[in-house]
Amino acid sequence: MDAGCPRLPDTVLFEIFLYLDHVDVLSVGLVCQQWRAVARDEFLWKELFYRYYRVSRDVPRHPGAVSWYDEFQRLYDTIPCVEVQALKEHNDQVLHLSFSHSGCLFASCSKDCTVKIWSNELDISLQHSSNMRPYNWSYTQFSQFNSDDSLLLVSGVFVGPHNSSSGEIAVISMENFTLLSRVRNKPYDVFGCWLNETNLISGNLHRIGRITSCSVLWLNNAFQGIESENVNVVKRLFKIQNLNASTIRTVMVADCSRYDSPDLLLDYEEQLAASSTCPVFDLGSDSEEEGAKPKPPPEPAVQELPDAGGVPAEHGLQQLFDGIMEGHVRPAMTETELETKVAELFVRNRTKPPEPNLLPTDSNSKTKYLIFTTGCLTYSPHQIGIKRILPHQMTTAGPVLGEERRSDEFFDSLDHVIDIHGHIIGMGLSPDHRYLYVKRAWPRDCVISDPMQPPPIAEEIDLHVFDLKTMKEVKRALRAHRAYTPNEECFFIFLDVSRDFVASGAEDRHGYIWDRHYNICLAKLQHDNVVNSVAFSPVEQELLLTASDDTTIKVWRSPRAMRIRQARRPRPRKLLFSWLLNQKS
Repeated sequence: MDAGCPRLPDTVLFEIFLYLDHVDVLSVGLVCQQWRAVARDEFLWKELFYRYYRVSRDVPRHPGAVSWYDEFQRLYDTIPCVEVQALKEHNDQVLHLSFSHSGCLFASCSKDCTVKIWSNELDISLQHSSNMRPYNWSYTQFSQFNSDDSLLLVSGVFVGPHNSSSGEIAVISMENFTLLSRVRNKPYDVFGCWLNETNLISGNLHRIGRITSCSVLWLNNAFQGIESENVNVVKRLFKIQNLNASTIRTVMVADCSRYDSPDLLLDYEEQLAASSTCPVFDLGSDSEEEGAKPKPPPEPAVQELPDAGGVPAEHGLQQLFDGIMEGHVRPAMTETELETKVAELFVRNRTKPPEPNLLPTDSNSKTKYLIFTTGCLTYSPHQIGIKRILPHQMTTAGPVLGEERRSDEFFDSLDHVIDIHGHIIGMGLSPDHRYLYVKRAWPRDCVISDPMQPPPIAEEIDLHVFDLKTMKEVKRALRAHRAYTPNEECFFIFLDVSRDFVASGAEDRHGYIWDRHYNICLAKLQHDNVVNSVAFSPVEQELLLTASDDTTIKVWRSPRAMRIRQARRPRPRKLLFSWLLNQKS
């Protein structure tokens, strides 16, 4: 300002600047040193932050943030929302994406029955493609690199009748892209996952009745060409009873040893508690006080083992049959209800008790959790099952059929159950394995009267977060995207979580990115059809991939990353808010 012009007090400038948006505030900061100092005021940028991003005022600043100005810039400038490349080598719907742990490679699965491996360089290029049709596959649906990136697990669906549920898992060497082994996987949407560097988990399904079945989870050695009768290549891990047409699906492994060093600690209040041996956490309650009390679920539900002085299951089963024959049982009991009741009574004395003290107390514990979707009311997955895997179970050494058990312990019980009260259509772990993100889709207050007639998919999809260290829900549900598919046609939409962000596809032809700390939607990424999968680079969260039914894989980078890539070009003098001007241009 000229020396002869009076200066406005800083407090007056501050009040004036409060009426401006962030673009104008940055502009007026170029006028003079006084205006620049006021334009960088922390209280001013705090107000601009809450106003622009519409964050609730009771949410504090990100724990890693240095200032409100820098935090505003982080959310504005580091979101991977700029499309830089479209990969069109697939000729059918692209269903899944997965990065190697080093971030140098990623794999894609598609309805064209190929798994493609890409080199993640400055410009992404195709490195290898494997066609699985010679192995009688219908399509590839899921892939995962092992911990040292030497092997790739690929899950697919067999060619068969429309209602066929059979699948297979293949293991491919990353050294020469040769097929090392194949493992049967049923149902196919178990997908499969790595337990460690050389052992993977698959599933099998055995029908017991019309709506009752048994899921068996197997531990498989990736190298099954071992020519020795003294070395096991497969071992049974768990055998779990399914009621009301439900099955175990979507298995994944969480490493408990990483809980005490989370990338981002989500603040939360205790909302839920449980005192039963196999606790069920209920998301159906609106009241925190009501949700904190163990709520008896509708019948049938998770059953507790009878006390030592209780009535044995055999006696209860006999009493049920006697009641039917003598006409004491209500005549309205259908064949489906009878089958479920018999299965519940049978399993009470035929189930191995759950492991005590599920929550890890030793930060150096090598314990891992097997996490999967399941249910108890209908075939649509609506519960999260958790089973502890102990260190001695992490190898195929030992009896071929797994750990010895008593003859009356026919099934394994779940160590923990989380009732989602909704069709689970997506699930993902945070990089530190501390938090589980779950997408659910059922209308509010829906009632299930027939296990073969689950509620329809809700249009509005919720994204819930659970702390696996405490087994409690944290944060409020995230909402932004919608669904349109009828329940019987619903498929899994894969989400992914980075250090600061969570992303998901949707049926509304968009990918979405939320901030994990502030619980706000930051970006919508456009496709021409359903977005089935998203994947952050594990070493660079400003790089995101999206896969769609439009047969393309899109590569998205942040505005900041784009400027770095173009750094060799002649650039004008760096301005105070160059990060904003570059994005606008």
